[in-house]
Amino acid sequence: MNTNQLVMIAAAFLFIILAPLLMRLLLRLLGSSTESGYRYRKHKTLFSAAERSFLGVLDRAIGEHYRVLGKVRIADVITPEKGMSRKHWQIAFNKISAKHFDYLLCDKHTLEAIAAIELDDNSHKHTKTQSRDQLIAQACQSAGLPLIRFDAKRSYQLDTVRSTIHAALPSGLQPAFANETQAAQAAPIAQETSPQTLTVDKT
Repeated sequence: MNTNQLVMIAAAFLFIILAPLLMRLLLRLLGSSTESGYRYRKHKTLFSAAERSFLGVLDRAIGEHYRVLGKVRIADVITPEKGMSRKHWQIAFNKISAKHFDYLLCDKHTLEAIAAIELDDNSHKHTKTQSRDQLIAQACQSAGLPLIRFDAKRSYQLDTVRSTIHAALPSGLQPAFANETQAAQAAPIAQETSPQTLTVDKT
């Protein structure tokens, strides 16, 4: 075997080794260039009109000790239990990672999650949405997080909203919530003798 043959064999050997590395580097450079060229736009609103209006109802229905957050990712509130295999943990996490609660009732000072609140419009009658609702209900139940559902309406009675939230809370939180909401209820409508009804914008 002469020198030229040895050089050709060495060159072929180097090509076999380096070609995949060069290809990977080229793809990475092309991918970075493409990704950096993506453009985005800002949504005009975070909530639909009905969701925004109901948030105002919730703010008036709860006491000063609580705060309502909107559009909170479920995986930031609950997480799969420890003890399962990595594969099954990831499967369980993926089921909730791209979903969010409409609203989250929290302690105002600690921001501890007290209850999740969902506003159900006509879309919740669809089979796909009902499957999502069932998944969320099961996840909340296993995590011990109360899940409160309200049907989207044209108007709401504050007393009814308050009592619905109160009834869904664990017994240990019910007295504190009742005291807070009674104080909030008495202050703004002390001169009213009938239950207060709020009409919301659903357009």
